[in-house]
Amino acid sequence: MEEFAANWAALWSGFGSARKMVLATADRERVSARMMSLVQQSGRLYFQTDRTSRKYAQLCANPRIALCADNLQIEGICRELGHPLHHPAFPGLFRAAYPDSFARYTHLANERLFEVTPLYAKRWLYRGGIPFEESFDTARQWYELREYRGQ
Repeated sequence: MEEFAANWAALWSGFGSARKMVLATADRERVSARMMSLVQQSGRLYFQTDRTSRKYAQLCANPRIALCADNLQIEGICRELGHPLHHPAFPGLFRAAYPDSFARYTHLANERLFEVTPLYAKRWLYRGGIPFEESFDTARQWYELREYRGQ
């Protein structure tokens, strides 16, 4: 449990307060992916989207998502929180990270805020040129770091 907590905190510390990631969503018919501007607070990820978009419809049909950027993959579940300006922390975090997007979109009536609760995360690490897979299961508070041997 302590090993999980320490490494989970290190993951988010390295992640930073904001990052652009590919968000994959799916309904019964289609899978789609797009770049998203996310902000992070205490291991939760937040993004905004227009409620008339395919992405929004897919999130309503199926709240399970996947995110990836660089060597990091995250699987999680989303929940809608309402309009982005009504969240206590999101506007400040988003404005600091993405001032142009904040000015263009956040105030629009159709924008909706989503919170991602990570369920599983995996990233590749290289130590001395040796590849390792680092995996996290948040429900079980399980952590594993294992050398990748390709077998």
